[in-house]
Amino acid sequence: MYIALLSYIRPLEEVDALLPAHRDYLERHFAAGVFVASGRREPRTGGVILVREHPRALVTEILEQDPFVKAGVARYELLEFTPSRMLAGFENYL
Repeated sequence: MYIALLSYIRPLEEVDALLPAHRDYLERHFAAGVFVASGRREPRTGGVILVREHPRALVTEILEQDPFVKAGVARYELLEFTPSRMLAGFENYL
């Protein structure tokens, strides 16, 4: 499983202009079963996406297709981890 940490590197006005395309991107990957959860960071400096286990190269490729990244307004840090303890039922999302 992965935690993808998104950090904005351009002003929020530039980020906001790309929100509709970013939301479409998220929806595609939720529908495909790749993303588990996503949301804004607080304060609003970026976002977080929980990603199911896939080859790291595939996850990196998917993140590089984010309209925020393609437009140069944000970048990702990808953290890989193996859950060793979880709430009952969460194993369905691994």
